[in-house]
Amino acid sequence: MYGETSKSSVKALRESFADKLAKAGAEAKTVGDELFDLAAAFDDNRALSRALTDPAYPAESKVKLVSTILQGKATPLTVEIAEGLAAQRWSKPADIADATEDLAVDALLCAADVRNACSTVSIELSELASALLTLPVVRQRLSDAHAKPEVRVRFLKNLLKGQALDPITMDLAEHATRDLRNRRFLSTINWLIDVVATHRDRSMVTVTSAIPLKDEQFQKIKAVYAKKLGRQVFVNSVVDPRVLGGMRIQVGSEVTDNTVAAQLQHLKRAVA
Repeated sequence: MYGETSKSSVKALRESFADKLAKAGAEAKTVGDELFDLAAAFDDNRALSRALTDPAYPAESKVKLVSTILQGKATPLTVEIAEGLAAQRWSKPADIADATEDLAVDALLCAADVRNACSTVSIELSELASALLTLPVVRQRLSDAHAKPEVRVRFLKNLLKGQALDPITMDLAEHATRDLRNRRFLSTINWLIDVVATHRDRSMVTVTSAIPLKDEQFQKIKAVYAKKLGRQVFVNSVVDPRVLGGMRIQVGSEVTDNTVAAQLQHLKRAVA
């Protein structure tokens, strides 16, 4: 959670670079990947984070420091964003890494916009989150802080092999397991779903059922959640025979599970 100072800085930066990222086209993906690496560097080097967020140091000195570090190692737009991060004021050192991650996601979504692929990314992330709800062992491996990042990423790639996911979806999913940032993998995926929805100015409602939704069910869910959330919603229907019956509805991290499978699981735990 950002403090007020950091909140203002993040808002200013995202607004300042929105147009530049949108105009960057396919290069925005490279910028996003480089910013993810920079966020990881901030996480790993707390001394650097403290130096760049210390109000006692002049902004010019901090901008020069980050520019020197990235010179020749990143695209000009990435360097410009990093300099913008260094010039801002922050409530606490950790916020600069969080802000860098936010801008990295913005960059990747702008890259998806070039291909009108944000809807696809949103659906694929929601389907991934829905599938993982019933796979606790898989979630544990993707969130295992004791495993090396490359091991977690390799496991994810093997898990999704043959899925033909959008490159931006894969990029975001890999980030979620490679750079845990003191979060669980599924928590990060749910956060990303919310970010994509905000980027598209609508919320994603994922409905998992044993059989396809009827049109009247689809329209009713859409109307109910549009009223509840006060904004447009996109209903992503996932068919999974394993739920047996009923529906599981997910909006971001909020899950309402009225499936037969869930009820049987509750009964099993009660009997045990």
